[in-house]
Amino acid sequence: MSGPLRLERDGALAVITLDRPEVLNTFDEALTSALALAIDEVAADAAVRAVVITGAGRGFSAGQDLRDRFLKVVAGQDLQLGNELRRRYHPLIAAIRAMRKPVVAAVNGVVAGAGLGIAVACDVRVASSSASFRAAWTRVGLVPDAGSAYFLPRIVGWGRATDMILTGEPVNADEALRIGLVTSVWSDAEFAVKWREYARGLAQGATEAYALSKEGLNAAWDRDFASFLELESSLQDRAGRTSDYAEGVRAFTSKTPAKFEGR
Repeated sequence: MSGPLRLERDGALAVITLDRPEVLNTFDEALTSALALAIDEVAADAAVRAVVITGAGRGFSAGQDLRDRFLKVVAGQDLQLGNELRRRYHPLIAAIRAMRKPVVAAVNGVVAGAGLGIAVACDVRVASSSASFRAAWTRVGLVPDAGSAYFLPRIVGWGRATDMILTGEPVNADEALRIGLVTSVWSDAEFAVKWREYARGLAQGATEAYALSKEGLNAAWDRDFASFLELESSLQDRAGRTSDYAEGVRAFTSKTPAKFEGR
């Protein structure tokens, strides 16, 4: 896939690289459209068992490209940003959450605005030592979007999320690790190697168990306790019928490494 992003297959791993490094991978119409197509493609590809989203150059993504909006603001046009979110960003976030395979955000350098929304919608976030996270919508007179106000408090807690949103101050990689915004931080020099090793491991795992786990985690945010427990039972029934579960039992009892096939 050419254009504003690159889609690479590495065995069972798919890597989506946002590729507008000259503008810190900010999102214009072309990039959001290309990202939507790439996410749909890897979601539908049974050979893909894990996905990484990362950025080219010095950052993951600095958010929405404001250059087009500037001209509209100067002209006094009605921007209708709510409709823009519904059309461009909400389908992206929903597709990441619905994808039945792990999605990892490999955050290199700056991530802000809608870029942060994409990152916090992913299942896992890992970071380079130079990563910087900014929930800076209020700095331009806006509110958090791209799902950020839904996901961010659930990841770092209400108080920390509110502070990030109200102040717009950057959170560095070490602080992001401390508050649980990311799960691993690696030096810039080894970052590309480390996130790929991590994601390749996920791509060799029990893919259907990951999918069912993700279904349960998504449901746990919104369901009451009793209905969640019933869903949990149903998910475990389904997991227990997979080939990977049979392989896991065989490997455990024979004390040999499991060879999961993702089904």
